[in-house]
Amino acid sequence: MSLFTDHPRARWAAPAAAVAVVAAGTLVTNLTASADPSLPPRSAAQLLADVQRAQLAYVSGTVVQSADLGLPDLSALGGGRQGSSSLQSVVTGTHTWRVWYGGEQQQRLALVGSLGESDVIRNGRDLWLWSSDQKTAEHYRLPAKPAGRTHDEQAGGSASPRATDLPKTPEEAAKRALAALDPTTAVTTSGSSVVAGRSAYDLVLKPRDPASLVASVRISVDAKRHIPLRVQAYSTKRANPAFEVGFTSIDFGRPDARQFAFNPPPGTKVTEHPVTAPDKAKAQGKDKTRTKGAPTVVGKGWTAVAVGSLPPGALTSGSTKPGQRGQGDQLQALLKNLPRVSGSWGSGRLLNGTLFSAVLTDDGRYAVGAVKPEGLYAALKAR
Repeated sequence: MSLFTDHPRARWAAPAAAVAVVAAGTLVTNLTASADPSLPPRSAAQLLADVQRAQLAYVSGTVVQSADLGLPDLSALGGGRQGSSSLQSVVTGTHTWRVWYGGEQQQRLALVGSLGESDVIRNGRDLWLWSSDQKTAEHYRLPAKPAGRTHDEQAGGSASPRATDLPKTPEEAAKRALAALDPTTAVTTSGSSVVAGRSAYDLVLKPRDPASLVASVRISVDAKRHIPLRVQAYSTKRANPAFEVGFTSIDFGRPDARQFAFNPPPGTKVTEHPVTAPDKAKAQGKDKTRTKGAPTVVGKGWTAVAVGSLPPGALTSGSTKPGQRGQGDQLQALLKNLPRVSGSWGSGRLLNGTLFSAVLTDDGRYAVGAVKPEGLYAALKAR
């Protein structure tokens, strides 16, 4: 099950920032797991094989996501519109999603808030982004998948998830954690639990390198279906999970087709986005523009650091409309709340979170990784 990773605009869940502090214990209370001693024992190797072989035809349910990344107020981003049902609001607080998966061509995520909801709906080649609160909808007509390119590449996306693109389902979170498996990771089991009323085995990933800010990642694997029901990421700085996403209810029956048939309600402002067919060079995988300016990865495993440079004008592009802020204005407002740092690598602003840290230098370079600030500074010097 891969929800909305096939289109770049569907990655609305994480603008270029992260998540503010969540009320202590909120999600822990809602998702408390109890041990199930009736399950037969399974080794870590067996659980890994189970997850990698698992196939799921259909699923629907409710997912709760929460994060405590120890980051500053991000209301300056997105023009200050951070309502509980805004797609941009998922970078702060605890959020509830409704999930429907009817196969590769039918998928839907609904962010449910106190003032309404926002949805991402895929039905065949039609992709809709809808906000009931803002009364807006964006419609994309997805291109057919060209030969020789992956699902992600055909839509202009990146094969690697962004560091700040928070996963919205346990399956997405588990894929990212399992992608980090290499000799730098210790894999163990930690008994069993009950998640969304289903028995699950707990698989634990621990970085061997003490320089990582990630203490461990705990994946609760459904005992029968072998899919991830919940993922918890623990920081070296916190006792409770710094990030958590898990089902509170789940159904494996085929969702009703009406869940994927979207018709904009009366009064909705609809924006149509035309499809640009990829040229022959792109279809053959020879297009080099996608990788131009891509960050360099320094190190490997859990302590890898991405080092790159912002596009020209990223910090100076202001809005041309009175009373509105451009992206450059918003980023500058955020940076003013971050402490200044300096060293032989240069000077800039530091974002020191619980699961990752980031630094933006005065000359437009940046470094991001699941490491302490000293790891970022070393990577900047090495590049």
